[in-house]
Order: sequence, then C-alpha cells, then structure tokens
Amino acid sequence: MTKKKGIFEVNEDITLFNQDKGTGTQDQLLGGSATKKDSVTSNNSGRDLDGVMDVIIQQMRVSGYRERTIADYIRYMTLFKKITKVQYLEDINTDTIYFWLDSMDVSNQTKLTRLKCLKAILGKCFNNGWFTSNFWHGINVKVDKKVKKGAKKDDVKVLLSLLDLNTFIGLRDAVAVLTIYKTGVRINTLGQLEESHIDFENKLLSMDGEILKNHKILKLPLDDELLDLLGILVKQNNKIRSHYGEKNSNLFISCKGTSLKTKSTNNAISKQLSKYAKRYNLQNINPHALRRGYAKSLMDKGANLALISKALGHSNLAVTTQYLDIEVEEVADNLREFL
Repeated sequence: MTKKKGIFEVNEDITLFNQDKGTGTQDQLLGGSATKKDSVTSNNSGRDLDGVMDVIIQQMRVSGYRERTIADYIRYMTLFKKITKVQYLEDINTDTIYFWLDSMDVSNQTKLTRLKCLKAILGKCFNNGWFTSNFWHGINVKVDKKVKKGAKKDDVKVLLSLLDLNTFIGLRDAVAVLTIYKTGVRINTLGQLEESHIDFENKLLSMDGEILKNHKILKLPLDDELLDLLGILVKQNNKIRSHYGEKNSNLFISCKGTSLKTKSTNNAISKQLSKYAKRYNLQNINPHALRRGYAKSLMDKGANLALISKALGHSNLAVTTQYLDIEVEEVADNLREFL
C-alpha cells in the first residue's frame, strides 16, 4: 500500500479476507403535561393515563431503558389515547384495543410492532397491580414473516475491494464492515465501542453491559486479520485526534476526530453503508444484513443455536431463528445426513 503524506499515513500492509494487497420530551409527546406524579392517583372513574405513563416512564429509566425505547412507548400510548379517547386505565379493554388496531392504515407488521409496545405498557401496569388479569394476551396481529437475507462473504469482499484504504474514511468503514461481519455487533454498539474494548493480547472484543442492548457483558473472539486492521485504525485515530485536538477514546471516529458515539441505529457508519450499496449496486449490504451474515456463518461452521443466540445477545432462541436464512436446497442437503 502506498504511503500518503499528511495526517493520514498508512505504512502497514493491509489485506482483507486473505486477498492480495428524535425524540421529543415525555411532556411534549404526551401533549404538554407539565407536572410529574410520584404515584398514580385514582378517582371514581379510574387511574388517569397521564399519571400511569409518568410512573411507568420513571420505572423504565430506573431500569436502564434507552431513551429511544421510552420515546416509542410514549408515542404509541399517545396515539392510542388520541384514537380511542380513553382517559383512564380501567377503560382499556379488548374492544378499545381492536378499535385502535382497526383504525390504522398501515401494514400488519407495523400494527404488530405497535401492539407489542402497548402490550408491554399494559404488562407493566399488571406488574404494578393496576390490572387483575392480562386480558390483552390473546390479542394478536397475523404477519407472514419473511426471513431477511444476510450478507454473504462474496458480497463483503466486493465492497472491501471497492473501498479506498488509503483514505481514513475508507479504512474506517472497511474495519467497521469487518467488525460487524466477524462479531455480529449491532450498529449502535459499534458506534459506542472504545479502544479499551479491544483486548489485543487475548484476541477478544470485550464489551461491558452499558453499551449492549441486553445490558450483559459479552466477549467475542477476534481473528488475526481483524486484529491487525483494528491496530492500524487505532494508530490513525490517534493521528487524527492529535491534529484536531480531540480527546475521545472511541474506536470509530469522524475524519475530524469527533466521536460517532450514538445510540441511534442511523449513525455515520450506517449512512456510509447505505451510500456504498446504492453507488455500487450491492445487495444486502447494511448493518443488519452483516449481522445476519455473521449468524449464518456461525451456523455453517457448526455452531449450535444456543451459542449463536448468546453471541448475538438475543433474549431468546425464537429471535435468533429469524436471523438464519436457510435455502431450500440447503435444508434438503442437511437433512440427508439424518436419513
């Protein structure tokens, strides 16, 4: 690789795959309620929904829920309240829930997403003792789920061959692609990674629960190729930060040394991948497809479902099975071994 003058200088040999060189505040979303209630008060009509949501949001924040998740809870309850005209918790029943669902001019998948959020809120109400039964349990929306395709190794190789590794952005994005594809980390976790999370000696990506969706510690192995690239990226990060006077310790930074740390799934890396996919007409090149590709790669190498689920940080195996895109021919070939 040629050496460039200036801030970005790479004099290490880089090979890839062994190739030759939004939210509003709670008060805003609930319609401007200015006072927070420490407890839910009830009258002859029942428990006021605004007070109910105040308590639930407080409980969620104490439990460590992400602000984006909390905003979704507020948004869907606000929509529910607006459509059904329900003011009190006790007035929510199966009829009001079905009325709410029928009012939506959206896909069944979107209805299901909103219903799950409402069910989660009602479940917390049940846990708080405000309902004597979870009558909403049997309400559902049927969705024919189609397993999304995961990125394949050849897709990733094509992208990497098109990136200019003599530029900082090209190198950073290439390392980001490989990190997701070879560890399966979520895009928002990627943006929060710090250099200290890389254990070069033990060849591990060692993440604390603070940056993971399930808030649990996770350690994932790193191969020599990715470790070498991470080492090069760290060196370039130091040059960039030094030049611009930045003092963060993030693993993935901007070309001016600022942090890309964000809990949003639509961060700078995600936008770059979307741009590359359109520019080069590449299929299944996005953060989620790369994560699915990691899961499929583990399965192809013989990893069992429980191990794959742990690596992905899933709460249950049902979620993991949705990540595994298995071709019809592949099913037949694999089942033949059991005849």
